[in-house]
Amino acid sequence: MKHEPKIIYCPICKRRTGMWDGKSTTNIIVTRCEKCWKRVIYYTDSEEIKVAPVPNRSTSSGMRGFYMRNKMQFHELTGGEYGRKIAYTDVEKITVDNVVKVIGDCIGVFNYNKPIIRYLWRYYKGDQPIKYRKKDIRDDICNRIEENHAYEIVQFKVGQTYGEPIQFISRKDDEKINRAVDELNDYLVDANKQDKDIKGGEWQSATGTSFKAIQRIMDGDIPFRIVVPSPLNTFVIYNRNTEEPILAVQELKDEDGEYYKIAFSDTMSFKIVNSKVTEAKLHTYGGIPIVEYPNNHERLSDIELVIDLLDAINNMQSNRMDGVEQFIQSWIKFVNCEVDEVAFEKMKLAGALVVKSINKDYKSDVDVMTEELDQTQCQVAKDDLLDNAQAVLAMPARESQNSGGDTQGAVSLRAGWDFSKTRAKQKDPIVKTAEKRLAKVILNTLRVSGHDLKIGYRDFDVQISHSPLDNLYTKTQALMQMLKAGVHPLIAVKTCGLWGESEKTFIMSKPYFDALYKTIDDVKAEEEKDQTILNQQENKNNSSGSKQTIDDE
Repeated sequence: MKHEPKIIYCPICKRRTGMWDGKSTTNIIVTRCEKCWKRVIYYTDSEEIKVAPVPNRSTSSGMRGFYMRNKMQFHELTGGEYGRKIAYTDVEKITVDNVVKVIGDCIGVFNYNKPIIRYLWRYYKGDQPIKYRKKDIRDDICNRIEENHAYEIVQFKVGQTYGEPIQFISRKDDEKINRAVDELNDYLVDANKQDKDIKGGEWQSATGTSFKAIQRIMDGDIPFRIVVPSPLNTFVIYNRNTEEPILAVQELKDEDGEYYKIAFSDTMSFKIVNSKVTEAKLHTYGGIPIVEYPNNHERLSDIELVIDLLDAINNMQSNRMDGVEQFIQSWIKFVNCEVDEVAFEKMKLAGALVVKSINKDYKSDVDVMTEELDQTQCQVAKDDLLDNAQAVLAMPARESQNSGGDTQGAVSLRAGWDFSKTRAKQKDPIVKTAEKRLAKVILNTLRVSGHDLKIGYRDFDVQISHSPLDNLYTKTQALMQMLKAGVHPLIAVKTCGLWGESEKTFIMSKPYFDALYKTIDDVKAEEEKDQTILNQQENKNNSSGSKQTIDDE
């Protein structure tokens, strides 16, 4: 049965949501109103229209809400205050008597940070304000084009710090310590630490902070596991005077759906339900088993530094697509003629128009109203926004033209790679501090489980490799030149920057260095040997002269 075309309007806000062509056999047409965010359902048989809300879904944080919620601009959420707040306490030692009060005094900081962290994390995954864009003029053409440069930024920053495995290296020229450090690295490989580093690095870059936690395993080849708790339910409280962590807190939910808190000091763990300590006991981690990894001292996200520029890029790209569609779907201008909406929809489906003059004294006319957007200027403006964002974040230019005579070093300098690496190295001390705190807990966990490596906190260091093979030829040439000049091989190995574990590399390579190159010690030894031979010869000559004098007498 043939039906007339039907325009579908939202019954709430009267906004056009779609159209049924009258030909399709489906009995239900489902559309969505972009204004009131309702699902509009049209039943073709009864011509009935119903409204239903967009369904909820469970998020990774355990919260429920609409599929997309980042409707507001970021500055509207933060009030212009960027960076995450830090929870401080004046308490010197956490006890059963004061743990609830300390958490209660600092929970406001956590609750302040939580919606901002959630916003940035969802922004990174693609829930950006452009998805909720509205237009007052030509609202029928409203593209929501998202260029998710936030994802690109986070992945680049994570790759800079965690692209190569973070390793612990020996600080001592001691074979026993070297073997123990190697065994520690083996444990970390078995615990899939690099995977956890990358996961935590995404939180760190996207939201401004992240956490790693150590959990003890009673039975297994590895006595511990590394987990990455969400910053949406984890925070650390610091002592105001020492700025050292004093308490780590997690908000969890039991199997009955009841919320509770788990808190760890350096010696004790607490379970808190309804602001009451229900369980308190000593632990043997040897430190707080939850460690914070700030992105920087201000806990600034890499995204929020340029979030206004990213929103502007999305808006510009959406407007460009609107311009293309509006040019293709230009308004039709009717002069001296009248066409009702239903008739017009029929004409659109048929692809032709037949009109009659209203006033016979004037000629009727149908024309297309067009206004073309300058796509070239839009592209220039968008590229400028992206360049500015990359400059703020010290990200290198992806398109770097190289003339044939340029060296790799010159290209890296011009493209911004050197500056990018310098910026990345500024985060290294923060990451190293957190890694040492984590290693302290791991070593104590190994010791308690009967796998004591017998190394201390000062026996090893943290090595973060930023593109270790970058500019390999230049670094190799520098190493060879230093060795030929008589520089001690250990100093040469450390200076060239080819290897993370310089001490270990030197020890393994020492037989080859001794065979190929003379060190200062070797030169001194040869000089002393030559001087000894010379002295012996002079003594011999003196002895012979004295004997000859005696014979003559």
